[in-house]
Amino acid sequence: MSDKTDLSLLWDFGDPVTSESRFRGALDTPEAQADPAFRVEVLTQIARALGLQSKLEEARSVLDEASELLPPESSASAWVEIERGRVENSSGNPQEARQCFLEAWAGARRRGQEALAIDAAHMIAIVSDEAESLAWNQKALELASESADPKARRWTASLLNNIGWTHHSVGRFSEALVAFERALEARLAQGQAEPTRIAKWCVARCLRSLGRVEEALARLRDIEGQADDGFVDEEIGECLWTLGRREESRAHFTQAFDKLSKVPGLAQNEPERLQSLRDRAG
Repeated sequence: MSDKTDLSLLWDFGDPVTSESRFRGALDTPEAQADPAFRVEVLTQIARALGLQSKLEEARSVLDEASELLPPESSASAWVEIERGRVENSSGNPQEARQCFLEAWAGARRRGQEALAIDAAHMIAIVSDEAESLAWNQKALELASESADPKARRWTASLLNNIGWTHHSVGRFSEALVAFERALEARLAQGQAEPTRIAKWCVARCLRSLGRVEEALARLRDIEGQADDGFVDEEIGECLWTLGRREESRAHFTQAFDKLSKVPGLAQNEPERLQSLRDRAG
């Protein structure tokens, strides 16, 4: 159905509970009742929302229901595979996840579902080693750049960001900066404030890694106060600390600790990061 509801408009990735409720409501629409393939797509998004709530077994059950409803040779099959892959990845099964993502990539490419194919490719990159990750993100970026589909083209900034962090993780800071600056250009063209702010933060973070700390600090001052998430405070503190402005940095480390200690999962996954903030806050 070329005019079917755009399910992406129902998403609020910061609130998967509300998103799940919206998708369950979409199951009751005449469109979902009349079109089995569309109903399957809705079910896959319910599963994704459940996965983001760590309700992995419930997500699997919903995907099993979606699989049973799949019409033969359905265009919705790639949706099922990619969401099953996300559930497996969240469950600590990267090899099983990878196989699902590969099947989603192949199916989406075969049916001309370019945005979905890009999503699958970027997920393959997530479960791959550094070299293969770069290759898959580059493949996805080429597809996004060449596509006439606006949904596919919107992936450009995210893919460049992923490429930047892959380079950064292994110390290729100059290559990372090129990718981050291209991602920022793409975000500015899209005109969305929050993604643009994050892209500016990424550029600043990479400038610090390159030793261009004064430049990094100036970039951070440009976005200081635009959000209350703690990450900008943390990075300003890091820059000031590196520049030897230790007393000035303490207030930023204090604010960063107060905010980041409330981020779900951060205390469990990066306790040393929070401890470092606390120590330098004094």
